[in-house]
Amino acid sequence: MTDSNWLKIALQLNGRGGASELAAEQPLAETSAYWVHMDYTREESEQWLHRQSIPKAVIDSLTAAETRPRASEVAGGVLVYLRGVNLNPGARPEDMIALRMWVGPTGLVSSQKRALLSVDAVKQTLDSQQGPATISALVAELVDQLIWRMEEVIENLESEVEGCALQLEEAPTSSLTPQLSLLRRRAITLRRYLAPQREALIKLQNESLFAAADTMLIREATDRLQRLLEDLDAAREHATLLQEEVFSVQNEAINDRMYLLAIISALFLPLGFLTGLFGINVGGLPGVEDPHAFWWFCSGVGVIAVGVAIWMRKRRWL
Repeated sequence: MTDSNWLKIALQLNGRGGASELAAEQPLAETSAYWVHMDYTREESEQWLHRQSIPKAVIDSLTAAETRPRASEVAGGVLVYLRGVNLNPGARPEDMIALRMWVGPTGLVSSQKRALLSVDAVKQTLDSQQGPATISALVAELVDQLIWRMEEVIENLESEVEGCALQLEEAPTSSLTPQLSLLRRRAITLRRYLAPQREALIKLQNESLFAAADTMLIREATDRLQRLLEDLDAAREHATLLQEEVFSVQNEAINDRMYLLAIISALFLPLGFLTGLFGINVGGLPGVEDPHAFWWFCSGVGVIAVGVAIWMRKRRWL
């Protein structure tokens, strides 16, 4: 029976789409078509793997803390590292969950840290007697489920970018800058794992352990992943262009304000000179004794301001 603390799944496939519970103490060497899935962070998982006489290289790979998607032959089987989007409540989808699988001669041993909906979905099909009949079909189904769940995440990312584009058309605002930056970071994070995952799936297609039908399913999943990568690149580039447009709108607004301030400064430059000149407290200033001199001065300042404005207009500064 499975222990929910460290042993998440322990099943023996019956070859007809169903499976029966596999006791944790039952030796894998005496079992065929098994699927054992565990939490690699628990010490019990590593101890159990050692008791099953699984090669140390495989144990180290299944319990590694950091992994990148890849596929390679190890100890007579195929070691596969894959990533799935994090669809757990409150989690960020781009915070992807690693799934480690060792497809051995007679079964599959896999491990993870956090819950992965794709694994749960495949187990449910086995519980309902409608799941994969062989180990190669089981791996192909896991791959297919991982890729299907990525589609909705990337479609939502594209929709958010399109929403930003519509908002920018209606009312360009600097408030879009942090949102676009977040979308770009999410796209970059997703692509960081999806690109090597595509290479891993391409290599997995050439493994002799998989039947023709299962290889075809993995190939179709790889094609979908390639399309998702292209959509992800397009969304990232679109977000980059929108962010540049926001920066352009911001710079244009700043330039307009600076231009207005420069025009005002140019208009008041000669006026400031005259008021400063006539404001000095020394003898000999014209009009000191004339009661109408202030109004004559204001009129002269107004004429100069109009003259400066006409001159700027002719030079197309206004």
